[in-house]
Amino acid sequence: MASKKTGIIIGIAAAGVAAAALAGGGVRWSPPFSQADGHYLPLTHVSTGAIFSPPPGAPLSFADIFEKVSPAVVQIEVTTHLDPRAMQQLRVPGMPFNFGPPGGGDDNSGDDDNSGDNGAGKGKSKGPKAQSAGSGFFISSDGYITTNNHVVENAEEIEVTLKDGRKIPAKIIGRDEATDLAVIKVQGTGYPFVDFENSAKPRVGDWVLAVGNPFGLGGTATAGIVSAYGRDLGDSFVDFIQIDAPINRGNSGGPTFDIYGRVIGVNSAIFSPSGGSVGIGFAIPADVADVITKQLISGGKVTRGYLGALIQNVTPEIADSLGLPGQKGALVAELTPGGPAQKSGLQQGDIIVELNGHKVGSNTELTRLVGQTRTGEIMHLTILRNGKTRAIDVKSGLRPSEAQLAKGDTGGGSDSTGPDADAKSSTVLGMQLGALDDAARSRLGLPAEVRGAVVTGVKTSSDAAEKIRPGDVIVHAGERAVGGPADVSAAVADAKKDARPYVLLGVRREGRTLFLPIKIGDK
Repeated sequence: MASKKTGIIIGIAAAGVAAAALAGGGVRWSPPFSQADGHYLPLTHVSTGAIFSPPPGAPLSFADIFEKVSPAVVQIEVTTHLDPRAMQQLRVPGMPFNFGPPGGGDDNSGDDDNSGDNGAGKGKSKGPKAQSAGSGFFISSDGYITTNNHVVENAEEIEVTLKDGRKIPAKIIGRDEATDLAVIKVQGTGYPFVDFENSAKPRVGDWVLAVGNPFGLGGTATAGIVSAYGRDLGDSFVDFIQIDAPINRGNSGGPTFDIYGRVIGVNSAIFSPSGGSVGIGFAIPADVADVITKQLISGGKVTRGYLGALIQNVTPEIADSLGLPGQKGALVAELTPGGPAQKSGLQQGDIIVELNGHKVGSNTELTRLVGQTRTGEIMHLTILRNGKTRAIDVKSGLRPSEAQLAKGDTGGGSDSTGPDADAKSSTVLGMQLGALDDAARSRLGLPAEVRGAVVTGVKTSSDAAEKIRPGDVIVHAGERAVGGPADVSAAVADAKKDARPYVLLGVRREGRTLFLPIKIGDK
């Protein structure tokens, strides 16, 4: 999640530094306050009104809100073992062996066997033990707790600390990687809990209160405002709320409240070049969290509709390359073999502009609309194909897990350098193209059914050099499938004839197809 993003957007769960935050240096305690020593905070009257009088709409204090909601907020401590296979070995030049991390063999520490779905499993090699911490909150009196998926996804043991200091073991009820939400449960009843607010959302500029466990400092409250709505961090199913209430590592999974003590979001990520709070935090909206947590409690997982197509945004350049200036939608870059889209006649290069009467402005919008459908439901699509509008009905499938989808992202195994050019090569828009014969197909690890023109070189001064790599295979150009270099040349000629500034190329790379607009010029 954040495997997230750009390296600056980061997930904020791992706060296994609780003791370090208070252990020597860095924290200075204020001296006791006493009237006798004359250490008064000077007060200046700037008007005849009451001192510290808040402006209209601002609370005088958040203390009453905190007192009301804080008993429902918990600290979550997670124990796991690092996977020794994922840990890189250290090789010292001149030494005949590698140095690995300690604890990579069998775990003889006497820990209980945790061989469940998220445990390491008895008899398997375990790496060193690791601990992390996050936040969560009760959503029912019988022990259900909402938190982030990235807080508990690799947990072998989970311990929840309540406000009164009690420590209770917890188990995972369900996780949803797509929204970064999870539900865990502790035994018992009578727990204080809070509710999601789905209707009366705070406005941008309204006050909010975040409560959580930053750096292991449980029961921490910070206040701020709603900064914005609809922030897209690359998560297909979540438009985040941006808040400026300071949240840090360990706040993940904790709640953000409005001034009435209602949960309006689940803290999930921060924007930070340093790792600490800079006043830009992101929370999963309450309406999303409410729906997902209910599904997790009822069935342990979330089911979503599935189209079976790799899609991408229709950028202004792509729209221009198709002679459709200003057109928006989701471009079908690739079809899953045997998937719902392929079975229904959807084709590579189609642009989806509407689903069940809802306009589609981007690939993210389409993904969410498809995800809201039920397995077996008929999805009514409006598409553009070769500039003409068509209607296609697709029977929604069951969306695979994120792990299964991620496995599909690998494959292809194309080389980073292209094969040598042969006699059947040609140069188009600065790209040297060769025939995709059996030898080239073998070098690139491509299945026999893939047809196209292989890129053997790219002129550095061309527009193509910014987007095309040697070893790419052009499988689609303009409005035609590509069987060889001549088809690419013909597509470029057609685009020039229609006075289009770009030609759209479908490029197969590392097992996936993406569409790239290439500028037409004299190069």
